[in-house]
Amino acid sequence: MPASTDPLALRDLAVRAAQEAGAYLLEHLPGERSVTTKSSDTDVVTEVDRASEALLLARLLGERPEDGILGEEGASRAGTSGVRWVVDPLDGTVNYLYRIPAFAVSVAAEVDGVSVAGCVFDPSRGETFAAALGHGATRNGVPIAPSTATDPRQALVGTGFGYETAVRERQGAVVAHVLPRVRDIRRGGSAALDLCWVACGRLDAYFERGVQPWDVAAGGLIVREAGGHAGPLAATTGVASGTWVAAGRGLIEAFSALVIDANG
Repeated sequence: MPASTDPLALRDLAVRAAQEAGAYLLEHLPGERSVTTKSSDTDVVTEVDRASEALLLARLLGERPEDGILGEEGASRAGTSGVRWVVDPLDGTVNYLYRIPAFAVSVAAEVDGVSVAGCVFDPSRGETFAAALGHGATRNGVPIAPSTATDPRQALVGTGFGYETAVRERQGAVVAHVLPRVRDIRRGGSAALDLCWVACGRLDAYFERGVQPWDVAAGGLIVREAGGHAGPLAATTGVASGTWVAAGRGLIEAFSALVIDANG
């Protein structure tokens, strides 16, 4: 019998897997780190990232062996069920390295390339953000919604930065344009958590260039199911590809225009 693509069942599995990996992260937080780098000297990865990804794969494929996988730390397989899991085993690795309690596990299920279920688990706060397509979004089982802000000047905005020097320089220029035109900016260090905080109103908006599928697959769905907007700016805006924005429905148009103008 083909594996189920029911969003609720996939969400529940995402929650179990993310919580299990998050418990592992907390357990190993006090230990010494073995650190290597990836795309640049500031793009770090630890043995905990890899072990967390292995744990996620064992849980997900142990229950659904026909599914595909895309993981930040290199896991990739096509699968035959039509479902692909997109996982970030430790979003906020630098925070984790410095014992800053702002990191998460992100697990999303895609069907035909569309996120239908997802979980972002924040082990430091014990917060489970979850969503299933058509069934809303929750934090620890309680429905959430974005803020009702409509004016960027009153918006608290989250953002993040890339790892390459040239990209960071450009991002700094964009922030310099945005900052005087919003209430303030926060840089938390985890795109997945930034999106969840938009979904529950802790942030009014979020933007970032260069996000990867595992950064946004779960968090983006959680924002949309909470009643907000989350997605990449269209190529026709002239903004660099991979630039994501997220906000409540009353703010997204004006905020997107601000980000586009900042990139002009």
